[in-house]
Amino acid sequence: MSDTTVIKVSSSHSPHGEMGQKYLASGKTVSMRLWENEQPGEPKPEAAREYETVGYVIQGRAELHLEGQKLLLEPGDSWVVPKGASHTYNILESFTAVEATSPPAQVHGRDES
Repeated sequence: MSDTTVIKVSSSHSPHGEMGQKYLASGKTVSMRLWENEQPGEPKPEAAREYETVGYVIQGRAELHLEGQKLLLEPGDSWVVPKGASHTYNILESFTAVEATSPPAQVHGRDES
């Protein structure tokens, strides 16, 4: 029997979330999303999410404020935000990054709360 869970997701047809993220491929235990051309402005509201996040910077710069630490994120950098960790991002210049979340962030509204 062939595996029917293999899918391809074209980002040009991907849905967007309320925070501006673009949802990419999603499996049972992990999902991907794209933050594309996020612009400088007010820092994102501080949050603690019910999923772990790992990310990779494609372009731009941002600060990740995580549990009292401040990390500068630049192209080629990757990061981890543990499940339940209080954090916020401050975009310093037009920022594009890919993130993976486990469990999938968009399931049952986890992403928007």
